[in-house]
Amino acid sequence: MLSKTAEYALRAIACMGSQVGSPISADQLAVQTKVPRRYLTRVLQDLAAAGLVTSRPGPGGGYELCQSIDKLTILDVVNTVAPIERIRKCPLGLKSHTSLCPLHAELDKAYAATEAAFAGVTIRELVESASPIHPLCESM
Repeated sequence: MLSKTAEYALRAIACMGSQVGSPISADQLAVQTKVPRRYLTRVLQDLAAAGLVTSRPGPGGGYELCQSIDKLTILDVVNTVAPIERIRKCPLGLKSHTSLCPLHAELDKAYAATEAAFAGVTIRELVESASPIHPLCESM
């Protein structure tokens, strides 16, 4: 259901969210998130253009979040790089379908539920979860 771009963006944001206040290089992010470096660079550019991350060049530079992990949600990240496309009108273009047919109405309900679930989880909740499995880290 999620695009690869959205998954990669979430990995990068979770990684930066677990190291707030410490810039992380694109190379380090690529290694930690297991995202191909070239693809990650494009994702980071999209996140920067949307104001979710900032980059600083040079030694000691890198990428870091510019939004609070208390407020930034999974949905914010997904909508930045690959928004969930809701069904507002008949995708077949049928003029007689003045409202959604039962099939597309059910599909749109699922998309709405996904949006609501993603909107309800902050990056802080992800990175500070009580789960013994930590995001992006191999268990020791």
